[in-house]
Amino acid sequence: MNDDDLLADRFERHRGRLRAVAYRMLGSMPEAEDAVQETWLKLSRTGADEIRNLGGWLTTVVGRVCLDLLRARAARREDPIDETFVPDPLLGPLTPIDPEEEVLHADSVGLALLVVLETLEPAERLAFVLHDLFAVPFDDIAPIVERTSATTRQLASRARRRVQAAGPATDPGLARQREIVEAFLAAAREGDFDALVALLHPDVALRADSGALIRGAAASKALRGARAVAEQALLFAPFAHHARLALVNGSVGVVNAPEGRVLSVMGVTITDGRITEMYILSDPERLARLDVNGTAR
Repeated sequence: MNDDDLLADRFERHRGRLRAVAYRMLGSMPEAEDAVQETWLKLSRTGADEIRNLGGWLTTVVGRVCLDLLRARAARREDPIDETFVPDPLLGPLTPIDPEEEVLHADSVGLALLVVLETLEPAERLAFVLHDLFAVPFDDIAPIVERTSATTRQLASRARRRVQAAGPATDPGLARQREIVEAFLAAAREGDFDALVALLHPDVALRADSGALIRGAAASKALRGARAVAEQALLFAPFAHHARLALVNGSVGVVNAPEGRVLSVMGVTITDGRITEMYILSDPERLARLDVNGTAR
């Protein structure tokens, strides 16, 4: 192998972690892939001869790339994120995950957390993601955000309080999650309103993000309360016959794909055996960018 091949091989050993960092920073796998590619280009121009800790250097660079992207995104955005926004989900099969994807699904960040991260300032998000999710020391994060270590610690602390205030994560245990999601689909298929309500927390929150172009009953919406969410589920009950289970950000969720055409992806948060949050992405443009090939019936 020549020097370029050796450098590329060393980079590939870190690609999975870099993708995981970038996805949690950006909430979008296509953008995360772009950030990782930009990191590779920076490495190829720099070379690794003078880099003592390649993994740390790459993590710092991808963090800086993501921070720039977040700042550019914030500058372009005219309106704040609204209550119907759903981040791009990360999909996988319920069968054992391909080893290349394990780093993305291990300690997966749920859609609920990604929603909270979208409300943070770019520097807060970077400090929290790098320190709390990837154990990067504050001394290493501080130069990226151009703050002192003490101030960077405060950024992460503010972000952590926002995350903790958002509520508990989904119940562990894919078998129990699967049981509840399958029961929800069965109730929807049978038109059993009472069974749907029983599976939902009384204060369940639903976000449905259909994009800016969809109108009518399928338009973006935010609902709260078991009866309102159950009524919405019955409205779209015919599509439940085409639903198949998948891992959605590390938890059991649903891909709706009649005749192979993906119409929606649903992620849920399950707490104490009931669904407390539902996140439905049905924006055709964004769905077209997702990798849904790994889902299973």
